[in-house]
Amino acid sequence: MKKFTIYLLILTVFSSCENMLKEVPIDFVARANYYQNETDANGALTGAYSTIGTDFFGIGYYLVVELHGDFLQGRGSQSVFSVWDKSLPSNQLSGQWSTFYSGINRANAVIANVPGIKAISESTKKTILAEAYFLRAMIYFELVRGWGPVPLRIEESIGLNGKDIPRSTEREVYDLIIQDALKAEQDLPESVGSMTGRPSKWAAKMLLAQVYLTLEDWSKAAEKANDVINSGMFSLVLVNKPDDFYNIFHAETHSEDIMSVHHSELKQSGLPTYLHHANSYPFNYNSDGYYAWIPITKGNSIIGDSWDNNDLRKKFNLYSKYLDQAGDSVSLPSTGPVLFKKFITDNKGMSTFSVPIYRYTEAFLIYAEAACMAEGVPSSTALERLNMIKRRGYGYPPEVASPVDYPSGMSKEEFRDTVLKERGYEFLIERRRWWDLKRTGKAKEALEAVWGNFNDSRLLFPIPDNEMISNSLIGNNNPGY
Repeated sequence: MKKFTIYLLILTVFSSCENMLKEVPIDFVARANYYQNETDANGALTGAYSTIGTDFFGIGYYLVVELHGDFLQGRGSQSVFSVWDKSLPSNQLSGQWSTFYSGINRANAVIANVPGIKAISESTKKTILAEAYFLRAMIYFELVRGWGPVPLRIEESIGLNGKDIPRSTEREVYDLIIQDALKAEQDLPESVGSMTGRPSKWAAKMLLAQVYLTLEDWSKAAEKANDVINSGMFSLVLVNKPDDFYNIFHAETHSEDIMSVHHSELKQSGLPTYLHHANSYPFNYNSDGYYAWIPITKGNSIIGDSWDNNDLRKKFNLYSKYLDQAGDSVSLPSTGPVLFKKFITDNKGMSTFSVPIYRYTEAFLIYAEAACMAEGVPSSTALERLNMIKRRGYGYPPEVASPVDYPSGMSKEEFRDTVLKERGYEFLIERRRWWDLKRTGKAKEALEAVWGNFNDSRLLFPIPDNEMISNSLIGNNNPGY
């Protein structure tokens, strides 16, 4: 009887242990309980949006992309990016890599779980899923442009599940980006009202236009840009003097805004701190200021000797004097005699209201370049749309011929180079120049013209050590790392 009791006790213990082992994991229970209604779905989507951060994927990544341009140099701790004969440190972007894949996983979770929610309307469900597809496409576009072939994770990963995935080819990554962006385009709303930090159908079209432009699918790039131009949803902000451009960058809403990251006293941009001296009124009212990005305004830089002083964008983007706390005019020191002023704080210490992700201006320049490349020569429409942006830059009405218009008769190559120049002036410090140099194959030429040297490894960012160690299928790192 005693043996039977002991046996029964052991059996009970093992039975209990077995039941314990069969219990559903806590995180699974949490997810199953979480996705119940519209509030839950939007909460999960908000988690994916956090990847964008306060400065279009965060100030750390913003500065790396920007400092790969041919018109500025890093100062102090940022000077490492301006040493063009060396590779980047292998873990320079490890945090950003993790943030990107975290955002992708959160988008994957929305895509996997929201369809099963019953307490939500079908129209709302479609919009939430479209936003998740849009975010996943936008993040993968950053990854493939920056790192080349990357692991393609399209299912929600829990714990260590799914960590071992080989790098997909760039074409495979782009195929997913296009597929996701087309789904987003189909189901996103025409307008997001005051929520301009959320994507509309037009933001999806702008993403597709950028992707097709990068892939040199000229006709499709021109088509998507043309859709935006002809939508009737946007218009160019008119400019008469340099600071009128602040009606774009220092306004809560404006007619050119397709999608942007907005700021408040609680959610401030880090850009003014990196661009300006501390207490350099009226550009930076903060007590901190690193002036870590120095414009190169001489020689072969895109904003060097060739930039016309009559272009209002030059006076808007650059400054050489500021006011100190006593209100006296002070010249910038020799370590940085000229600084960028597009992104500033106001006299309440609030950071610039918006950092653009997509603005209407770019649709005109994408169309001009893509249409010319597709047709082999710049059409009158392509030339007119290029000139509209230049006219506005000089303070002329965009839709009326002006003395600064580019002439007809340019070759395809001349016209494309002219569009790239206008993109350089128009999107200074807006994370465009490096990607433009890369996709056109001009990065090495442009950087060597400014710095005299260029290490080819800089064309791709290094895959971080933690991914190389934890992912057994990742393969070799990018060349030079």
